[in-house]
Amino acid sequence: MLSMNLTELAAQYGGTLVNPGVGFSTVSIDSRSIKSGDLFVAIEGNNFDGHMFLNNLSGTASGAVVSKYADTLNIPQWVVQDTTKALGDIARCRRDQFLGPLIALTGSSGKTSVKDAIAMILSQTHKVHATSGNLNNHYGVPLTLLEMDQYADIAVIEMGASAVGEIDYLCSIAKPDIALVNNAQSAHIEGFGSLEAIADAKAEIYACLGPAGIAVVNIDQPWVGKWLSIVGERPYLTFSVSDASANIFAREIYDNGDGYFRFELVIRPLNNGTCEKSLVQLKIPGRHSVSNSLAAAACSYAVGVNITQIVSGLEKMSDINGRLQQYKISETFRLIDDSYNANLDSFKAAIDVLACAKDHCILVMGDMGELGEQSVTMHQQVGQYAKKSGINSLYSIGLDSEYACAEFGGSHFSDKNTLLMSLVQQVEQFATNGESLTVLIKGSRSANMEFFVNGLINRGKALC
Repeated sequence: MLSMNLTELAAQYGGTLVNPGVGFSTVSIDSRSIKSGDLFVAIEGNNFDGHMFLNNLSGTASGAVVSKYADTLNIPQWVVQDTTKALGDIARCRRDQFLGPLIALTGSSGKTSVKDAIAMILSQTHKVHATSGNLNNHYGVPLTLLEMDQYADIAVIEMGASAVGEIDYLCSIAKPDIALVNNAQSAHIEGFGSLEAIADAKAEIYACLGPAGIAVVNIDQPWVGKWLSIVGERPYLTFSVSDASANIFAREIYDNGDGYFRFELVIRPLNNGTCEKSLVQLKIPGRHSVSNSLAAAACSYAVGVNITQIVSGLEKMSDINGRLQQYKISETFRLIDDSYNANLDSFKAAIDVLACAKDHCILVMGDMGELGEQSVTMHQQVGQYAKKSGINSLYSIGLDSEYACAEFGGSHFSDKNTLLMSLVQQVEQFATNGESLTVLIKGSRSANMEFFVNGLINRGKALC
């Protein structure tokens, strides 16, 4: 990170600077990981207050950003009304120092997969700074920008939102040159009120583009008309799984029979030149991965990467932790870990992957969170979809997952340990009979479904 100065920040954004101003190059909001010379920002949240840890800074931090002056702390302090806003202001200054293109992306699902794919493609020819993991909120986006290496020449920033206006705020900091809405689905619908409201909120990323900014638009989404009206006169690229009128699209999508797909990538230049074509073999499962790959291809093409580099990057992508990550634990037992998060559409996509298995298939389902009044209906739809897809068994845990279980005719459990032991017994039985078994684990973060992933990996290995 390039050096900045508290005196300059206070002059630009207001507040009170106590003690002499100080230069700094790194920022932290965690006193436990503070390093010598760091600027500490005392974030205040519903369940935490960074001011409680100011005494931990002695002899390490070069300065602190606070909303309450600490007279016992003998380091420069920038006293502001809102330390979270100040964090964003510091990140905004860092963004203004960065001269390369910044790609920002949002969506209800697939954000991290697309972000990682873009970074993989671009890193073959550029020094890329990308969001680490899914640090995509009003803390994560500023911290991502503040961690940017001074030698980076492209930034790829993931943005998440659970309410209207959050994408607009993050874009006011990141100031994207290229923007993508991957999709709008039912995730966080409780906070938005409706699917249409989610689509509108995600589109804030297009409204924040400058006149020369490039919008990347998924024309397979039902909101495309509204999104393009927001894009207006700005340049844009389109992508599609099935519509050959798009700038980037897929042809001859083929399921290898194991949940992994290959397809022909087609790129139609904006100047209506000759289409470029190349085969792509994905190492990430699911038909939805084709759409995610096209999104990454479009964003990469927008910064001038050629089709050869795009294909090379896409084919280097592999499983991401907790996102349809597959473990072959024995000759008879395969585990699919999709425990990272869940909404209705991502559940259906995961079920499609499970249904590709030629084995006995068990879906282990935890609750989908933040669905509000539509929660019961959407859980029921998961049960119906799993049954229609030919899944053999459904085990559920959680209040609303019981509705999915009832639609499917599966087995509901009120205790995690009991459910885990039932699964272990199934693994043992199939191993004894020499029969193949595939288990998919999925639920929202609040369901903590990694409990079953870890339990099956550890106990399954011992039994098989």
